[in-house]
Order: sequence, then structure tokens, then C-alpha cells
Amino acid sequence: MANLLTSLRLLLAFPAAAAIAVEDLLPPAALACILLAAIASDYLDGRVARARGTASVSGQLFDHATDCLFVTAGLAGAAVAGLAPWLLPPLVAGAFLQYVLDSHYMHRRKSLRMSFLGRWNGILYFVPLALIAAGRLFDAGAFQNLLYQGATMLSWLLVLSTVASIVDRVLAPRAQ
Repeated sequence: MANLLTSLRLLLAFPAAAAIAVEDLLPPAALACILLAAIASDYLDGRVARARGTASVSGQLFDHATDCLFVTAGLAGAAVAGLAPWLLPPLVAGAFLQYVLDSHYMHRRKSLRMSFLGRWNGILYFVPLALIAAGRLFDAGAFQNLLYQGATMLSWLLVLSTVASIVDRVLAPRAQ
């Protein structure tokens, strides 16, 4: 059941990205529903796995990889729309790759080794997408512009925090 929830998010990644990139591709309510379903599936999949006793390292990797794909695709769509910097999607993908490689090869762990900053970045990557979807729903000039500007500014802050997370993960083994 948990993997089905994660699979739902995986299936929604490219429709969400395309709808963010091309404003008139889907009705605003459809984009909002896609994002709400993705966020709900992300919130619930781990809880369901733990409650059913089916949590596993491979399930965790599937969940995190799906999150990475969803937000990277969505942020790329935002970049196409001019609402996020082009730097962010490859930084997100690179940070995720570093997270997996660092966990398995540097620290020889079977499970993923999370970091405080990386965890918060992973949550916050969804916020610019939600702001864009809200801007599409509330197509009311100044308010829409405010939401879009918020998405852009947060995306630039996420560029900085993602770089900080990557540097922190590089330096962390040396500090121990």
C-alpha cells in the first residue's frame, strides 16, 4: 500500500511539471489537485509502511527518489515558466545523488543518512510548486504576482540552502 502511494506521486511528476511549465495545459484546479495528491502521498506513504510493518530500506529509497524526481521535474517546469532559477533543478538532483552515494559508500550504511538541512530542503522544495499552483488558482493580478514572486524568491533561497547542504555533506565526514 505504501509503495502504491509513492507510485501515485511518481505518475504525477511529469503531468505536474508540464502543467507548471505551460500555464494553459491544465485547468488551475487540476494542477492544485495534482500537487495536493503528491503532497498527501508523500506525507502518508511512510506512515502507512510503518503502521503495516512494511517499512524497508528499498521503500525509503523509492520514496526519496520519487520525491527527488517530482520536485526536480516540477522545479524544471517552474524554470521553463520563468518562475524559478535554472540552477535549482540540477542542484536538487545532485544533492539527492550525493545523499544516496554518501549514505551507501562514505558511511557504509544500508539506510539513507539524512541531514537536518537536507531534510528541510526536501520539504521546502514542494513550496514553490504550491505557490505557483495557488497563483494559477487565484488569477487576480497583484495577488498572483505576489505568489509568483514568493515562489521565485524561495527558489533562490533553496539554491543557497541546497549548496549549503551539499557543502555540509562534503565536510561532515572530515569533522568526525
